[in-house]
Amino acid sequence: MTDLDGGDGDRLALAVLVQYRMATTEQMHRVIAPEVRIEQTRRRMAKLRAEGLVDRITLPQAGRLRVWFPTSYGVRIACEWPELRGRRPPKTIADSTAARLRAAHTLTVTETALVFLEEARRRGELCRPLDWIPEVYHPIGGGEGVIPDALMYYRRGREGERWSMLRAFVEVDRATMGPERLAAKLTSYARLHAYVPMPAGRRRATIQQQPVEEEWRRHYPVFPRLLFILDGTGPAGVTTRIEALNAAATATSTVAGFLREVPVLAAALTDLRSKGPTAPVWHPVHAPDRMVAWRH
Repeated sequence: MTDLDGGDGDRLALAVLVQYRMATTEQMHRVIAPEVRIEQTRRRMAKLRAEGLVDRITLPQAGRLRVWFPTSYGVRIACEWPELRGRRPPKTIADSTAARLRAAHTLTVTETALVFLEEARRRGELCRPLDWIPEVYHPIGGGEGVIPDALMYYRRGREGERWSMLRAFVEVDRATMGPERLAAKLTSYARLHAYVPMPAGRRRATIQQQPVEEEWRRHYPVFPRLLFILDGTGPAGVTTRIEALNAAATATSTVAGFLREVPVLAAALTDLRSKGPTAPVWHPVHAPDRMVAWRH
């Protein structure tokens, strides 16, 4: 086993924690340095804490699990780096109570990231730690926006082979909201897919003569596929939530049209962990009786 270069390793650890918001020691180890001993990751996190860049809480109900999060100073430092420049800085956590209340969902999102990162490593493909970007804001007009739990970039194909870049919006659901509220997110993504901003200072007639493209085309060559990751419930609960998504798929012509153009898939986090995300464990929302791979 080899140690990491101190400066580069510290920088990556802080960048990951700022971007992911929260992670346990084990999760940080799996993200940044799975090839070394976990004791080295523990020492690195302790060093960053001593420097005032990160802090931690302990969750007694989870076997005294240590959960790390960046301080406001750590966020300020990391957001000046090129790899994080231009991204909205996360809201800093005010105290241990706020961190504890946010931990369950945020740690599940981090665990979901690891499912894809570790699969890419096993397959010799490319999904780097900072290719998982939580909470990217996308406007849909009227002062509203869509904020997926994460935006993921994943390069399919091994080095030296033909490859393609896959992009996905990821929604992680822990069964803390009703199935109908989960399904309502489909309407928001359909609005994002269709949203054309109104350029300031232009009359409507001018816009009709010079059509403006959808907002998302400024950022993506194709609209990212949408992945719902379901956790916090058993098989019956997963089925109920997939059925709610399917019902919403045909509720309006806008949503139905969106699903004809964009792959929208749902899977249980337990299946992703046990079989891997490239296995056919995904239910297409428009045809939930089928099982496909997310990259189909």
